[in-house]
Amino acid sequence: MRFASSKAPLAAALPKGRAASAAGLPRPVFRGASGFFANLGILVLGGVVFSLAFPSPLSRDGWWPLAYVAAAPAFYVASRASWKTAPLYGALYGFVCYAIFNYWLLTFHPLAIFIVPMIYLGYFLVCFPFLRLAAFLFPRYGYAVQVLIWISYEILRTKGFAGYSYGIIGYSQYLFLPLLQIAEATGVWGVSFLVVFPSAYLAAALPEFRGEGAPRIRAFFRRHRAEALAYAGLFALACVYGFFAPVGLEGTRAWKIALVQHNIDPWEGGVRAYRDNLNRLVALSQKALEENPDIVAWSETAFVPGIDWHTRYRRDQELYALVDELRRFLSVQTTPFVFGNDDGQLERDRYGATRRVDYNAAILFDKGRIAGTYRKIHLVPFTEHFPYERTFAFFYKMLKEANTHFWEKGTDYVVFEAAGVRFSTPICFEDSFGYISRRFVQEGAQVILNITNDSWSGSVASEMQHLQMSVLRAVENRRSVARATNGGMTAVIDPNGKILQMHEPFTEGYLLGKVPVYDGPATVYTRFGDWFAWLCLVLALGILAAGLLARLAGNARARA
Repeated sequence: MRFASSKAPLAAALPKGRAASAAGLPRPVFRGASGFFANLGILVLGGVVFSLAFPSPLSRDGWWPLAYVAAAPAFYVASRASWKTAPLYGALYGFVCYAIFNYWLLTFHPLAIFIVPMIYLGYFLVCFPFLRLAAFLFPRYGYAVQVLIWISYEILRTKGFAGYSYGIIGYSQYLFLPLLQIAEATGVWGVSFLVVFPSAYLAAALPEFRGEGAPRIRAFFRRHRAEALAYAGLFALACVYGFFAPVGLEGTRAWKIALVQHNIDPWEGGVRAYRDNLNRLVALSQKALEENPDIVAWSETAFVPGIDWHTRYRRDQELYALVDELRRFLSVQTTPFVFGNDDGQLERDRYGATRRVDYNAAILFDKGRIAGTYRKIHLVPFTEHFPYERTFAFFYKMLKEANTHFWEKGTDYVVFEAAGVRFSTPICFEDSFGYISRRFVQEGAQVILNITNDSWSGSVASEMQHLQMSVLRAVENRRSVARATNGGMTAVIDPNGKILQMHEPFTEGYLLGKVPVYDGPATVYTRFGDWFAWLCLVLALGILAAGLLARLAGNARARA
């Protein structure tokens, strides 16, 4: 075959029409205006299937088997789009997919339902051309490279200021415990790898259902039988491993923790709302204390007025009166309390001026005093943290005018100790990132206690999507996870990822959790973190680079 153009060797190297089919390359996807809308329909279908694989209004647990085919529409369209339309299709897919999947963001913040889909518009605008490149450079085995690209996309999108972990496809399997056990070595990324492979394989096979029909389909599966068998073997091996891998919990201490779910949204401000909050928290805690728990846990910002701030600076007498009432209640308790609070501090800025800064914090109150404070390290982008005030002043002003409350970032990975147990408290969004819980365990935490406010969503699907990620944190580090939430999902998860107890969402009450305190050796994931995902990224880039060099060398020989 001769490649004609030296100005655009990649485009020229791609045969057109029937020649493409004869060469074994992916056939072009539907053409023209009707083709565009057909492809758009395929991508919208993909977005719907992707969303239904996770908890949604139609299924509280999610239809997790759908995850194995959910990405097939994306792979199919990306592989057969033109070089010019691949970014456009990627942008459309990213926006539609996350607008459907994260529909509940509409209640989080006026800008959130726009910002998150726009971010994924950008991610897939870049990702689709890479998927297209894999199919172009490797007509026969491109789908295998696409799996590596997908895992690379998943790890990269959790990094940086706009990092976001919701929708990583491996989380959809949180109820499939045998498969989840590999996460102690690979993190969630190994699960994602096994889940997304069938989508890429199916997308490569789909074109064979056209044209000559059954003979082409049989021919495809004969050509790719070895890969299918290898995947089946790998999947079976992972499940067999998952049967034997769970840690034994016989004889393990059960930490009795009262997880209070007061079912009031702390975003409703004002002294009256704060007093109603306090009254309900105290009433529920008094009932829970009758069962002699080792510790009582409240949710993120369960009590809003800063205890430390208003104790030291008594400028607002109404808020100080609330703080004093809480402190008097806690001072007579023999049981430790841990809860979320606004931690205000006077600090000097880089210009030497003194100013108040606020931290989203978790406070341990024990023996009549504040025994420790953890300040949230990984803040929610745009709604808790926006470091580009000067660069994007207009956008910063929009956020402030939308009643956004910005926090300062904490720096220390604090491990509390109470009732003989060492524990750490990732706050809400933080437990969606593996590195946070991993670092806490490295610092000595025996239990991960996530304190969360998800009640703003008004959505069980939102709360269940968050719970999914907590399950993986337990398996990755082989540590129990307890969740104290104000509206759901308040739960206890053992080190094997099994949900032992769960309180009904959006109901007032408390859960007397019995948390296994397992303190076994560090897992591969705890030691080495996201190595599997980074390996996929290195392999994807290396294989694509080798394919490009081989293609360009072939072009040069053809022109010679």
